[in-house]
Amino acid sequence: MRGRTLPIDLTKTASLIYLSSFLFLLLLLQNTSSAQFVPASPPLASLPDKRFEGVKEDWGSPALTGSNLKPARPVVGYVNHHPGYTVELVRVQWRHADPVDLYVMKPDGVQRPPVILYLYSFPEDTDRFTNEAFQKGATNDGFAAVGFVSALTGARYHDRPAREWFISELQESLASSAHDVQMVLDYLASRNDFDMNRVGMFAHGSGASIAIMASAADSRIKVLDTLDPWGDWPVWIAKSPFVPEDERATYVQPEFLQKVAGLDPVDWLPKIQAKAFRLQARFFEANTPRAAEEKLCAAVPKNGTVVIYKTREDLKKMVLAGKELAWIQHELRSVDTSTVADKQK
Repeated sequence: MRGRTLPIDLTKTASLIYLSSFLFLLLLLQNTSSAQFVPASPPLASLPDKRFEGVKEDWGSPALTGSNLKPARPVVGYVNHHPGYTVELVRVQWRHADPVDLYVMKPDGVQRPPVILYLYSFPEDTDRFTNEAFQKGATNDGFAAVGFVSALTGARYHDRPAREWFISELQESLASSAHDVQMVLDYLASRNDFDMNRVGMFAHGSGASIAIMASAADSRIKVLDTLDPWGDWPVWIAKSPFVPEDERATYVQPEFLQKVAGLDPVDWLPKIQAKAFRLQARFFEANTPRAAEEKLCAAVPKNGTVVIYKTREDLKKMVLAGKELAWIQHELRSVDTSTVADKQK
């Protein structure tokens, strides 16, 4: 199978109390097997679809300046009401044959709540966004949440030969997903039911790499919290156990590395526009080699925060304190909106 499952079992002898407090973090960090050999069902787009004629996309940059994506009318799949919050499934689309499903979670009784985008690492699908424990935690204390997956992931992986997947098409995966983040922000702004001066993003793994570039390209992300971003591509591709050994030789070639050279989070970290930024690194997690992880940490701007978990026990302390989302929520509440106007890029 492609990739490895992240080692998130903190202890085999954990008490029932610890397991209970750890539930929400499991929902935040869980990964699935990375194999995607069976294409998903085709999306609601077909060859005669004329809506996206003339669409062009520049995969050389996370910014939208060289692209002309055309958003189609959103389609609401359902609206589910739960005690204290609602969940909407909304399908948006701005390029041919690639609809994006958004899980929009809103707390009851809060007008224009601050909103946090959630983007997890390949091969993470949308399962967590349908989990009521996640939904309750994400909408706690008056925050809205919007979850979606990156390109070539989950239902967005279809009509491709098995040899083409997230890593083999890394330039497309990263750039188009960074564009998606900005297009999602456009959609949320158009709804006029969120506080777009208080937009946060929590991202993990490859999703964190994408979020870093999106934040450098779009100032509307006011608070960014990342966990274990991938990056420093020459080192990551050469040494990460996530890369299949039988494919690695192809990806370390100069031609491949040149395509992703302009999409390295190491280079984009100093350009982040978020007013508050945190990089959390689990040094005991193997997918990102230590050398690459240290280089990413060193590239964090001076006004950013770096949190290093050297052992599983270090992470356990944070979990037991119930602080999984405390930082990003605090920082979003602290955003000074008196000098901030909604900025539409």
